[in-house]
Amino acid sequence: MTLSPALEPILQAYAEFADTDWSQLPVDTARAMMNTPLAEDALAMKRVENLDIALPGRTVKARLYVPQGAPQTPALTLFFHGGGWVLCNLDTHDATCRELAEESGSAILSIEYRLAPEARYPAAAEDCYDATCWARDHAADLGVDGTRLAVAGDSAGGNLAAAVSLMARDRGGPALRHQLLIYPVTDANFSTPSYLANGDGGYFLSTSAMRWFWSHYLGETAPEAAPLARILHTANLSSLPPATVITAQYDPLRDEGDAYAKRLAEAGVATDHHVADGMIHGFFGMTAAVPDARPWVRLGAQNLAKALA
Repeated sequence: MTLSPALEPILQAYAEFADTDWSQLPVDTARAMMNTPLAEDALAMKRVENLDIALPGRTVKARLYVPQGAPQTPALTLFFHGGGWVLCNLDTHDATCRELAEESGSAILSIEYRLAPEARYPAAAEDCYDATCWARDHAADLGVDGTRLAVAGDSAGGNLAAAVSLMARDRGGPALRHQLLIYPVTDANFSTPSYLANGDGGYFLSTSAMRWFWSHYLGETAPEAAPLARILHTANLSSLPPATVITAQYDPLRDEGDAYAKRLAEAGVATDHHVADGMIHGFFGMTAAVPDARPWVRLGAQNLAKALA
């Protein structure tokens, strides 16, 4: 399928970002480029609450979204934002969290984990896992059902959601009912066909950007020594929560996301895998301008609703 026409003006608007020489880009400059103000017409929620979550040795910010019409004690989905482990925050993904909450009926707890390079691997994964444990233990304080938990994330956040699923399995909990992985990072292989076809920056995300993200997240750690980042190479993917994996046709990360979905299914994990035709990396956050993106957000949310029923 050809590129969705609604994406053309977005790609034009991000042309400067796509053409950036990432090898020379300061982190603060990149963060300023990605700053997104909160929408004035944000989707109304029953309750939105900003939180400071005290974790062992550090505190992370979070934002709780409870959708309109939610039951008195809704299920909870932990959401981990994308941005290559380096960029973005609660505000950049506010609209996405509101949409997922409304469409799924689940409360969403968005986690502002520590970013690289200030906090390198595995800090982000440990923050997200510890925050998931905290949410289970403080479910009554949050007004949610701590026995009905899921994780979700986009791009690097999808990587973190998958990592938390692995950590929960291997560390004895929390019990998770679903993992929603939206064009997840699963490998550090920049020579896949989807990288070669889509990585020149013409479709927003570039190969040079991904190299930059990986270098900041891992620092001196080799990819082979970072199993919670390079999750595609996890030896055992059995006994993980059911998964929804959504990749994008024109995304450099498409092949590694598809490969992870395939490995999950081969390991006996119930996996609903889709390639979003005509879409680019980041499309989950573009629904206001790209109507073709909305059905995919709805699909992911409906899978959460079913798993958390």
